[in-house]
Amino acid sequence: MATGATFAALRHRNYRIWALAGFVSVIGTWMQVLGVNWYVLKETGSATSMGFAVLLQAAPTLLLSVWGGVLADRLPARPLLITSQVAHAALAAGLGAVALTGFGGLPLIFAISLATGAVSAIEGPVMGRWASTLVDRETLGNALALGSLSNSAGRILGMSLGAVVVAAVGPALLFGINAASFAAVVVALFAVRPGAVAGVAVTAAGATRSGVRAGFAYLRGQPVLLLALALSFVLGSLGRNYQVTMAAMSDGPLNAGASGYGVLSTVFAVGTVVGALVAARRRSLGYGTLVVAGLLASGLQIVAGLAPGTVSFAAVILPIAAAAVVIDTTVGTRAQLDTDAAMRGRVLAALAVTGSVSAAVGAPLLGWLAEYAGPRQTLVLAGTAATIATVAAAVALDRQHARTATLALVTPRPRHPVRRVAFRAARIVRPAGAVCVIAPAGPGEIRLGAVRLPELATAGSVARR
Repeated sequence: MATGATFAALRHRNYRIWALAGFVSVIGTWMQVLGVNWYVLKETGSATSMGFAVLLQAAPTLLLSVWGGVLADRLPARPLLITSQVAHAALAAGLGAVALTGFGGLPLIFAISLATGAVSAIEGPVMGRWASTLVDRETLGNALALGSLSNSAGRILGMSLGAVVVAAVGPALLFGINAASFAAVVVALFAVRPGAVAGVAVTAAGATRSGVRAGFAYLRGQPVLLLALALSFVLGSLGRNYQVTMAAMSDGPLNAGASGYGVLSTVFAVGTVVGALVAARRRSLGYGTLVVAGLLASGLQIVAGLAPGTVSFAAVILPIAAAAVVIDTTVGTRAQLDTDAAMRGRVLAALAVTGSVSAAVGAPLLGWLAEYAGPRQTLVLAGTAATIATVAAAVALDRQHARTATLALVTPRPRHPVRRVAFRAARIVRPAGAVCVIAPAGPGEIRLGAVRLPELATAGSVARR
């Protein structure tokens, strides 16, 4: 694919504005993450307390994301997002005040961290749905991939700059920078022109299908999407928590120490950038891409467990990180494109909850295994389990496609006399190995089409023609 196609989403004015503002905000966010971790560690000397602050920011996603999805489906996005940005700025300013004055101390830091997580949980589905309206359907996958690229690059830049700032003047300035960064997002929200692009449809129809229960009911009727979410959960819990396994390998078999862990973390971050570029260059991100990336990441995880040294381990985790971004981008793209517009916010909320639960379950599980079975054995076991899960998901997805094709074959006999004659004629003249599809094209009209059997497994839309 041409280089221009790699950045195809940037041809849309609205997306360019939003991407720039998002990049600024991501830099500020990761500065704040580093600042909170540094402040808590300095005050307590405890890595456990630092982890608790991180947990407080992630925990609200499990409880509040579904309600954020309902709001995303029911209410206009712009006012909600402006409100959330102002709230984020105020909370960041509060962290800065605590760091400067010491007022409230750690309890207030923890309380603000929890509030920040709550705002982010509600904001996430709204922002995801809003962003999908800034590009057309053809470039949505590219836009999501570029978003991953922006997040990865912003994380690297934010953590690097943050480390310099916190060493020079302390964490308070980091919080102030983050508070100011949300102004860029608010400006972008006002600068975007609604309706400038025929993007992924947004409808108010969700207001007639009430609440969280309707979202769960809808998901139960989407077996392919459920399979994708389940695979994403397994791959995320067993293969994504590399902050645990990299630390265990560095401190254990690799004997790389803290410096080696820093190098591996940098390599992993570079891998996420590579993965975002790979995803952006693909014309389409389908379930086949998800399976291939899952098999690649899982197989390489087994290889990582057998890597003899730090250099070889780093060489393996780079493509693992790239595959992880491709997996996330593919699942996010399918969640946007393959769902009812009235339910899209709730589906995005389910995706966010899946990611949070996989992290909450996977990190302690892998840590326990690394402690009692060994880091190498943990990587091999987790990689093997993830490979088996990916193969099982591939088989299940193939069966779902086959079932769709079978349903398309069972064409009911038309009741209208004219349509019944056309139905019989089509059965006689259609090519061998083809299926005739008859669908009303309007009052008194009939539309005929022939689809060869091998195409049904990939079309998936025969019944809608």
